[in-house]
Amino acid sequence: MKNLIKIGLIQQKGYKDKAEALEESLKGIEYAKSQGADLILLQELHAGLYFCQHECIETLAQAEPIPGETTKFLSKIAKDLKIVIVGSIFEKRAPGVHHNTAVVFEKDGSIAGKYRKMHIPDDPGYYEKYYFAPGDIGFKPISTSIGKLGILVCWDQWYPEAARIMALNGADILLFPTAIGWYPKDTEELKNDLVDSWVTAQRGHSIANCLPIAACNRVGFEEDPSQVTDGIQFWGNSFVTGAHGKIKAIASRDNPEVLISEIDLNESREMRHVWPYYRDRRIDAYHEILCRYVD
Repeated sequence: MKNLIKIGLIQQKGYKDKAEALEESLKGIEYAKSQGADLILLQELHAGLYFCQHECIETLAQAEPIPGETTKFLSKIAKDLKIVIVGSIFEKRAPGVHHNTAVVFEKDGSIAGKYRKMHIPDDPGYYEKYYFAPGDIGFKPISTSIGKLGILVCWDQWYPEAARIMALNGADILLFPTAIGWYPKDTEELKNDLVDSWVTAQRGHSIANCLPIAACNRVGFEEDPSQVTDGIQFWGNSFVTGAHGKIKAIASRDNPEVLISEIDLNESREMRHVWPYYRDRRIDAYHEILCRYVD
């Protein structure tokens, strides 16, 4: 028996004005709902620009508590439209303690749970360690009326350990809110290679865990306010796979888009009968995975 859900990915550009950004998110959510979506995935930090291109103490004032302005906005939409929403918040947990946090809203508008980004990058253009403390909730799926959502945020998506633990904890689907792009001077060959690596890594999580996945990335150019770099061209390409890595839908690399795809959650059970990876795992021999590096 099939267990179908329809997911809508809201791929949008960044807006300096928060109200404008949230209004664009709302338009996308409403359209996805009109197409029959049961679940909405918004991109990483969708309520504004990707501010981590430089370190700026004034930016910390943008952080907000949970519940707060953005969560109340999304909560109302979830309740009004009777839809499950995954949003992304710059969370103010305490003075000087902030997180990059995904929040899940149930169809009645209640907060079903949250996930705090675990892997925090610190690279040119992605100075997230300045803004975010690492998550401390762990890799725990969030139970909703449509299934258990395993949420991993951007840099988390490169780590097979994170996806595997979410799967072992019973996730029905893996969701990746994302903000990743090219530098404007990158060659076309490099751009294509980077996107291919990004898609392939996440499809690998789908295949290795027999789970559908959805990755929602932002799109468009955002300048570096410090002018140290040439800014970032976010590459879009939001996509959805089935339970064994096959791409079911993919968005453009240049334009805002609402990507709609149908997923059969029961496909995972069928695939795990054919590919019994979990049966054959050598849990007695994996102790070195807990080492930083094996010398």
